[in-house]
Amino acid sequence: MNSYYSESLYANKLKRVYEVGSPRIMQFLEEEIKFVLSKINSGDSVLDLGCGYGRVAIRLAEKSKEVVGIDISQDNIKLAKQMYKSKENLVFKVMNAADLKFPRERFDVIICLQNGISAFKIDPQELIGESLRVTKTGGILLMSSYSDKFWEKRLNWFELQAKEGLIGEIDYEKTGNGIIVCQDGFTATTYREEDFKKITRNFNVKVEIYEVDNSTVFCEMKKR
Repeated sequence: MNSYYSESLYANKLKRVYEVGSPRIMQFLEEEIKFVLSKINSGDSVLDLGCGYGRVAIRLAEKSKEVVGIDISQDNIKLAKQMYKSKENLVFKVMNAADLKFPRERFDVIICLQNGISAFKIDPQELIGESLRVTKTGGILLMSSYSDKFWEKRLNWFELQAKEGLIGEIDYEKTGNGIIVCQDGFTATTYREEDFKKITRNFNVKVEIYEVDNSTVFCEMKKR
């Protein structure tokens, strides 16, 4: 599962992505985390797919019993371990989200945030199926993408990233309608409500769609 985020945008460069945004971007990032926290109980075991350098995982560890963060980038995991080594209930592992090295029904809550369903470049049904395998019955899988209402702010954020040299220059001829394409090959798509409903229809889950902060669309899958 080689990806742009494991080969080009990782560790301190990835960390910088979350520092260059406008105040509205910072609000979006915070509200995304707050929504996830509202779904977590103190006794929960949580798995963070594509955890990066641990930006979200550290917040979840303040509320839950245990958080495991996985990422395909060794550099991301190395930085996460350096930054949060003193947090006893927080563990980071290099792992492919398409091949989770955990037993069945291991976690109460699994999250895949920041449009990971697009960024991972894994077949979405394969990603969901493997995630649900390690989700406890009655547990939830949370995935997020962007709201169409947030398009201009999202595009501006990516323009700032390009200006900083974190990603390639935006290819405006190919960018639009929820898709951002850069000249270095980076591509980010959008999963809307209808997309989430389509890709979850064959799984034994109860699906709820939430729009948060006019910026994020969450798909919550409760495993039956």
